[in-house]
Amino acid sequence: MNKEGDGAAKKTKKDANGTRNGQDRRTVKMIEVRKEEILAIRSRFPSKIPIMVQRYHRESHLPQLDKSRYLVPQDLAMSQFLSVIRNRINLNPNQALYLLVNNRSMMSLSLTLGQVYAEHANTEDGYLYITYASQETFGGAPQGFKDVKYRKSSIVSNQVEL
Repeated sequence: MNKEGDGAAKKTKKDANGTRNGQDRRTVKMIEVRKEEILAIRSRFPSKIPIMVQRYHRESHLPQLDKSRYLVPQDLAMSQFLSVIRNRINLNPNQALYLLVNNRSMMSLSLTLGQVYAEHANTEDGYLYITYASQETFGGAPQGFKDVKYRKSSIVSNQVEL
């Protein structure tokens, strides 16, 4: 390749401001810091999984967690982690809570976090991103639904006598 081709390839990696793929410098720096953090944590605790837990962005019924970063054992099941989150936000037993991996996939609760991490961990910074949400987020009652009153049908059926 000639020198012009090499220069063009370098420009695609970094734009005129010195950033990559449209990200600002702070974002790139944060990712680098997180990556170093995770490497240090994984070297110190090789049997632990780093998880970042966030509330679904449209969620209005569930409170925010007091902390968002967790370091959990690899053999912890998703169902056990769900119980940890339920306890942290003080949910009643009759309230539904769902965990989404990478903000889109619901995992089987029988999988271990090590299995989920191996398949879905963020390659940029090393965290496993889990989002929590309630049932209303996925199909709550439409606006004004509570005002609708049900009444018995006024249709009278004809009975046939034999």
